[in-house]
Amino acid sequence: MATTPPETVPEPEADTAPLKGGSVTQRAIEAIKAMITEGNLTPGQRLPTERDLAVHLGISRSSMREAIRALTVIGILESRHGSGVYVTNLEAGDLLDTFGVVAEISPKPRLAELLEVRRILESSATALAAARISASQLAQLAVHLDTMREAEDPEEFLAADMAFHRTITQAAGNEALAAIVEGLSSRTFRARVRRGRQEADAFPRTREEHTRIYRALVNRDPEAARAAAAAHVGAVEEWLRGQLEE
Repeated sequence: MATTPPETVPEPEADTAPLKGGSVTQRAIEAIKAMITEGNLTPGQRLPTERDLAVHLGISRSSMREAIRALTVIGILESRHGSGVYVTNLEAGDLLDTFGVVAEISPKPRLAELLEVRRILESSATALAAARISASQLAQLAVHLDTMREAEDPEEFLAADMAFHRTITQAAGNEALAAIVEGLSSRTFRARVRRGRQEADAFPRTREEHTRIYRALVNRDPEAARAAAAAHVGAVEEWLRGQLEE
């Protein structure tokens, strides 16, 4: 009686078998990341089956499943129902999105530190934007400024505030930098709302700070843009540090 030969699977490569050091799941994560780094898996490419990967790396399917799940959460892999698991396009915005979660859940002392990081990065991004911003992006900034001048509701004001900064970081032309600043900026949304409601003159001061940034960008002056952005974020940072001292 004829029998069906067992399915053949690829032999593990020397650099991945057996996996050594750390937990099995962590080793599997590092192995998949190495495949991507070395070009064996490319953006948009479908991964081998979970079973084949587990055999290839010499681990259990449950450990491989956990590794794939972890890499999916941080945006490196994506699961498509009925199709399989794929490498994402590895866009900076997707990969760095979880960075902003740190700011969202951090206690006030850590949030103050993250605001300091934002001040450093956003001032640099604004200086870059002064040399690279387009006429259409300057026009967008003018619209956001008008919205801030007319807004009476704090949420509407801050939505325009965030759009203003997003336009600048995009104009800087550095996707990774824009993604990090976006994470830090959007996750401090609630802190800025509280500031606006607690300080009667916070919004008028913020409008003036944004106007200084806008003028520096219109004048294509990187150092003035850097200083204006640093002063603006620094004002929020100073307010938060004052809250910590109370």
